[in-house]
Amino acid sequence: MPLLLWIILFTLLGGVLSVLAASVFLLLPERTRTELLPHFVSFAIGALLGAALLALLPHALAAPGVEDYHVITGTVLLGLFAFFLLEKLVIWRHCHHEVCEVHAPDEHHDHEHAQKQAIGTMVLVGDGLHNLVDGVLIAAAFLTDFHLGVVTALAVASHEIPQEVGDFALLLHSGFTRRKAFFYNVLSSLTTVIGGVVAFYALGEAQQALPYVLAVAASSFLYIAVADLIPGLHKRLEVKVTLQQLLLIAAGVTVIYLAHSTLH
Repeated sequence: MPLLLWIILFTLLGGVLSVLAASVFLLLPERTRTELLPHFVSFAIGALLGAALLALLPHALAAPGVEDYHVITGTVLLGLFAFFLLEKLVIWRHCHHEVCEVHAPDEHHDHEHAQKQAIGTMVLVGDGLHNLVDGVLIAAAFLTDFHLGVVTALAVASHEIPQEVGDFALLLHSGFTRRKAFFYNVLSSLTTVIGGVVAFYALGEAQQALPYVLAVAASSFLYIAVADLIPGLHKRLEVKVTLQQLLLIAAGVTVIYLAHSTLH
C-alpha cells in the first residue's frame, strides 16, 4: 500500500475513530464514565511519554544530517515554550470539566450564556487546529520510518480519546445537542487527515526538516502529558489510586515500547 494511503488511514485512526470511540464512551451511564475517564488519562500519559522519549526523540537525534544534538534538544525546549504560549491563547484545551477556573461562569445569566457559547466555539476551532498539527506529526513520523508512524498514530489516538470525551462534555455544556456535538466534533477531527496529506507533500520535498518536526512532536507529547494530564492525577492521593495510576502509566509506556520494538 502506498505510504500516502497509510498516512490517511492512521490519521483517520488518530482523528475520526477517536471521536467515534469517545462518543461510544459517552453512551455509558454517567457514573461509569466518571469512573473510567481517569484510567484513560493515566494510560494516555504513559503512551505519550513512551512515544516522546523512546521513539520520537531517538529517531530525531539519529536522523541523517544531524550533527549537533543540542539543536534537536533546543528544538524540544522551544517547542515546550511554544505549546505553553499556545495553551495560554487557547486556554480551554484539555479542560475536562464543565466548570473550571478559566471557564468559571459570570454571575449574570446573559454573560454566562454568552460565555458558554464562546467555549463551544473555541473547543471546535482549537480542536481543529490541534488535530491539524497531529496530522502533520503523524505524517512526519511516517516519512521518517513506517513503524515510527504507527507508534506516533497510536500515541495520538490514546490521548485523543479522553480529550474528545472532555470536548464532547464541553459542547453539551455549551448548549449543543448530542447530534450537533457529534457532527461538529467529527468535522473538526477531519483536519487530522488534511494535516497528514499536506505534510506528506510538503515534508516529502524537505527531508532535512523531519528531525525538527519530530522534536516538536516530542515536545507536544511531553507538554500534554506533563502540563495537562499529570496534574489532574494529583487530585486523588489515596495509595490504592496512586498505584493504579502508576500501573496504567507503565502500561501505556509498555504498549508503546512493545509496538516500537516488535515492529522493528
